[in-house]
Amino acid sequence: MACTSHLLLTSSTSSIHGASIHPRFPCLPLPLSRLPRRQNPSFRAHLSTPQKPLRLSFKPCTAAATILLSALAPVALAADDFSPLTPLPSSSSAPIQVESTANSTPSTPNPFSQSLLTAPKPQSTDLPESSQWRYSEFLSAVKKGKVERVRFSKDGGALQLTAVDGRRATVIVPNDPDLIDILAMNGVDISVSEGEGGNGLFNFIGNLLFPFLAFAGLFLLFRRAQGGPGGGPGGLGGPMDFGRSKSKFQEVPETGVTFADVAGADQAKLELQEVVDFLKNPDKYTALGAKIPKGCLLVGPPGTGKTLLARAVAGEAGVPFFSCAASEFVELFVGVGASRVRDLFEKAKAKAPCIVFIDEIDAVGRQRGAGLGGGNDEREQTINQLLTEMDGFSGNSGVIVLAATNRPDVLDAALLRPGRFDRQVTVDRPDVAGRVKILQVHSRGKALAKDVDFEKIARRTPGFTGADLQNLMNEAAILAARRDLKEISKDEISDALERIIAGPEKKNAVVSEEKKKLVAYHEAGHALVGALMPEYDPVAKISIIPRGQAGGLTFFAPSEERLESGLYSRSYLENQMAVALGGRVAEEVIFGADNVTTGASNDFMQVSRVARQMVERFGFSKKIGQVAIGGPGGNPFLGQQMSTQKDYSMATADVVDSEVRELVDKSYSRAKQIISTHIDILHKLAQLLIEKETVDGEEFMSLFIDGKAELYVA
Repeated sequence: MACTSHLLLTSSTSSIHGASIHPRFPCLPLPLSRLPRRQNPSFRAHLSTPQKPLRLSFKPCTAAATILLSALAPVALAADDFSPLTPLPSSSSAPIQVESTANSTPSTPNPFSQSLLTAPKPQSTDLPESSQWRYSEFLSAVKKGKVERVRFSKDGGALQLTAVDGRRATVIVPNDPDLIDILAMNGVDISVSEGEGGNGLFNFIGNLLFPFLAFAGLFLLFRRAQGGPGGGPGGLGGPMDFGRSKSKFQEVPETGVTFADVAGADQAKLELQEVVDFLKNPDKYTALGAKIPKGCLLVGPPGTGKTLLARAVAGEAGVPFFSCAASEFVELFVGVGASRVRDLFEKAKAKAPCIVFIDEIDAVGRQRGAGLGGGNDEREQTINQLLTEMDGFSGNSGVIVLAATNRPDVLDAALLRPGRFDRQVTVDRPDVAGRVKILQVHSRGKALAKDVDFEKIARRTPGFTGADLQNLMNEAAILAARRDLKEISKDEISDALERIIAGPEKKNAVVSEEKKKLVAYHEAGHALVGALMPEYDPVAKISIIPRGQAGGLTFFAPSEERLESGLYSRSYLENQMAVALGGRVAEEVIFGADNVTTGASNDFMQVSRVARQMVERFGFSKKIGQVAIGGPGGNPFLGQQMSTQKDYSMATADVVDSEVRELVDKSYSRAKQIISTHIDILHKLAQLLIEKETVDGEEFMSLFIDGKAELYVA
C-alpha cells in the first residue's frame, strides 16, 4: 500500500509564500499566479480553529518539499483546490505539524524542520498582488529593481516577468520603443519566447508527412475515378464518386410524350413501334423464332425529332427507362468513362427488360485511331467498354439500347455492326404532308386566324425540320403579341418565316433614294429572269427591306419533288446560274457598267461553285467527259486541309477553268437577253418595289400577264 503524509494547517499568519502544490504532480511547485482566491467563510472559520486541524494528503516526497518551500515565502494552502486565501487576522501562532500515516508509530519531530517552520516572516514587498500587471506598474517595478527577468512573447505584444521574490505576472506591452533601453539600464534579463513547445517538432513531422499524404490523396482520387474501392459501383458514394453513371432512371416512364405527339416521321415511328410491341407482346415474335433488336440507332439531321422519338418510346413501352448523354461518360481521368458504362449496364441488367437511351453517341463512338497520338485515350477505353457491354463475351440479354446521332459517318464500324445496333432508323426532314402535321401539332393552344393555311406554309418551308417549324409558330405568336393582336394571322407567320431565313428587318436603317432604287432594280432582275426561265422555281416574294447582311431578298418556292430526290438536271443548274446573275445584269442595263456595286458578290460565289461542280463532279462538260476529278478534302483530325485535292495535271486544270468560264458566260448572256427583251416589266416591277417595298408572288405574276411575257427559249 502506498505511503502518504498529512500536512496539518492552522490559522496562523505564517504560511508558505511563493509556491504551492501542483494539482496533478504534487512534487512540482505551482506559481502563485495560477491560484485563484478563496472566499469561503466557513472554510476560514475552520482554519481559525487550531483545535481542529485540516489534513492534506501528499506523497512522501511532497511533505519534505513543502516544508523546505515554507521557509522561502508565506502563502496559505487550501485543502480542496490549492487556492490561496485572503490574509486573515492573526489569532494564534500554532505551528505547522506533520504526521505520517505510513505506520502506526507516531513520528518524532525533526528539530531542523521545526526551526524552519517557525522562522519569522520576511518583509513584504510593495509589488502588485495580481497576476496581470498594468504597464505603469511594471515600469515602476523595473525602475525600483524589483524585476529580475522578462520573457517577451513571439509577437512582442505581451511579456512574462519574474520578480525578485519569485512571483510571476504577465503584462500587455504597448508600442514603446524605449522599453528595451529601460530594461537594459536596470539590469533585467531579457529573452524571447520561441512559441509553444513541440511546434518545431510538429512542423518537422508535417514537412515529412505532407508528400506522403498528398500521394495518398491522389491515389485515392484515381481509385475513385476508376471505380475501385471507394469509388465506382461499390464505392462509398459522394461528390468524389466519379465512377458511377449519371444516367436518369425512371421505373415507370412518365415522359408525357407518345407516338401520337410525333408527326412527320411515319417510317421511323413504324420501326420503333415494333420494338415497343415486342416488349409488350414478346410471345407474338418468339413463337416465330424472332429476337428483339439489341439496339436501334436513330440517324438524322439536327432538329428532326430523334430525342422526341426516344421519349415517345419510353412513354409507350412502360418498361424501366435509362437516359443519358454520351458526353457524361467523358472525364479528365482515364477509366472514368469505362467505369460509368459498366455501372450503367449493371443497373440496366438488374431492371431487365429495359431501355437505355444514349443521346449524341458520336461523343464517345467515333472511329478509333491508329495510335498516332500515343498514350491511353479515354474515349477509346469508353467505346471499348461500350462494345463489350452491348455484345461481348457474356452477352447482354434484356437491355435494348437506343442511340441518336447526326454524325453517323464518324462512328466506329464495330459499333454499327449487327448484334450491337441491329437497326439504323433514319429520321429525315419531313415532306409537305409531314410539315402540315407538324404545324398542326405545334399550333395546339395557339389562337389562329381563319386566313392561316397550313398547306401554303408547308410549301413555303421546304427543308424545315420539326424544330424549325416549332420555332416558326413560336416566333409568329411573339410577333402577334408585340402587335397587340388577339390572333395569329398569315402575315405574322410570313414575317416570322422571313425573320428566321434572313434575319430581322432593319426598319430604322438609313437608305437613300438612289440606293433604294438600285436595290429595287437588282431584286427585280433576279425575279424577272427566274420567272421566265423554263423548269425553274416560281417566285414567292420580293422585298427590298434590309435584313441582316442583305439589302433585299427574292424568295423562290423550290419544288418539293426536287428536294426530296436530290436530283438536279443540267438545265436547272444553268437556269440557277442565270437567275443569280440577273441582279448584276439589271444594274448594268439601267445604271451602266461604271455604276455597278458590290451587291452581287454572293451571287458570283454561288455561280462559280455551281459551274465548277458541273465540270468536276457531275460530268456536264464535253471536254472533260464523264470523269470526276478532284476528291473531297482530307481528314481534319490528321491535320490535313479540307481543300480539294488536285489529282489532275496542269493541262487538265486549264481545261476545267475554260469550261467553267464558258458556262458562266453562257448564263450571263441568257440573263442579259431576258432583261433586254422585257425591260418594260423590269421598270414596272422596280417602281412597284420602291413604292411598296414588298411584292408577293400573286401580284408579281399579274405584271407578267399584263405585259404578255413569254418564257425564254434557248
